[in-house]
Amino acid sequence: QLRLVETGGGLVQTGGSLRLSCTVSGINFKLNTVGWSHQPPGGQRASVAAITPLGSPNYSNSGEGRFAISRDNAKNTAYLQMNSLKPEDTGVYYCTVLGHGSGQGTQVTVSS
Repeated sequence: QLRLVETGGGLVQTGGSLRLSCTVSGINFKLNTVGWSHQPPGGQRASVAAITPLGSPNYSNSGEGRFAISRDNAKNTAYLQMNSLKPEDTGVYYCTVLGHGSGQGTQVTVSS
């Protein structure tokens, strides 16, 4: 059974950084593309970044330049390094194994 556990969220000031982690079990992690998405308060969920099994990253406009996605297949874990955070980055961040499912999310709050 697929299970994703996101950690690393929290409260940070504008300009600060956070590193989110997503540990996956119940699936062959190294064969799957993993993505991160962001849902702002009262808004719709949108993709931020994704990384292929071989480690090729793709970013949406919101994540380009400030965020970095990575993965450690030996640890079944994907990461999202978020730098220069802005108040509009506030929301819940979800990890998704494409075509299989998402986790419960981790809350990120950026104070101005």
